[in-house]
Amino acid sequence: MADLNFNDFAATSADWRASLSMNSRRTYLVIGLFFTIYIALGILVDMFMNASHYPSATIPQLFQALVTFQLIPYATFVMVAVAGVSLLVTFALSDKLMLLGTEYREITPGTAQNEKETQLYNVVDEMKIAAGLRFIPKVFIIEADYMNAFASGYSEKSAMVAITRGLMEKLNRSELQAVMAHELSHIRHMDIKLTLMASVLANLMLMVIDIFFYNALFSNNSRSDSKNTLAGIIIMVRYLLPVINVILLLYLSRRREFMADAGSVQLLRDNQPLASALLKIQNDHDANQAQYSAAYQQTPHENVRREAYIFDPVQAGIEPMTSIADLFSTHPDMKSRLAAIGFKYKNEK
Repeated sequence: MADLNFNDFAATSADWRASLSMNSRRTYLVIGLFFTIYIALGILVDMFMNASHYPSATIPQLFQALVTFQLIPYATFVMVAVAGVSLLVTFALSDKLMLLGTEYREITPGTAQNEKETQLYNVVDEMKIAAGLRFIPKVFIIEADYMNAFASGYSEKSAMVAITRGLMEKLNRSELQAVMAHELSHIRHMDIKLTLMASVLANLMLMVIDIFFYNALFSNNSRSDSKNTLAGIIIMVRYLLPVINVILLLYLSRRREFMADAGSVQLLRDNQPLASALLKIQNDHDANQAQYSAAYQQTPHENVRREAYIFDPVQAGIEPMTSIADLFSTHPDMKSRLAAIGFKYKNEK
């Protein structure tokens, strides 16, 4: 892929406020869909379990009995409890989970070893003030040559940002400000917490449906008509749910990137530093694809960070396609991101 630069783009008007508001609404809609699907799956499991005890009951009768609490939806309650515990554990360990497999170091005013590291901490502190955050996030440097960054945490107080040494060394100060403004926008919008919630719910849904899928396949044939119908629904859902989860997670991931890009422009009141940083990151990955491919693949647990990164490594062909999820990018393509903040590709009509 040929390098992209500002000469390839024309400045246009972009309403980042409208973009931020629209993507925020869409983000909460997707989270709402995840919760709705999760509860619906719990009720489906409850109906399947109760169909054995009430063989003459129809599916609508079982559903009505559960939602009116004539029958206690134990499976749904258990699923909600498991989801709650899983979310608490995920939130408590989010920073450690996100840094798994990397060689990293926390940067503070006392541990900064050179001018660049001091500048990084100062930039994060400046953007924290601009974003109106009450706490400065923990700042980590990952010892890697490729250019990338991410934010994590379930609250302002627990938040952290991490950038690779390659990104810190190769960006100028204004570009570094734009990237840190992007990451702190993730924290300010709380979309990191929402993404963690969606990921946990998606994984739990797949685990639950797998258990009852095999139960539906191998349980005895002396079942009621309702249970046979519910078994058929469970088998169908088993194959549809992974696709639905992938589509919703990818959509959510792309919305949060558009929101963070708009947030960066909002904080800096300038769209050029972020556009310059994104182009520099893209071109750097393209120019060093073989080297970075080895680096990404030799670092354990990169799949945990993929959605959180400011730049998707798979988008540039860094990692091999390993599953259906990899057929779709977790991030918008670069031209779409730049168009959303006011830089339209000249060769596109």
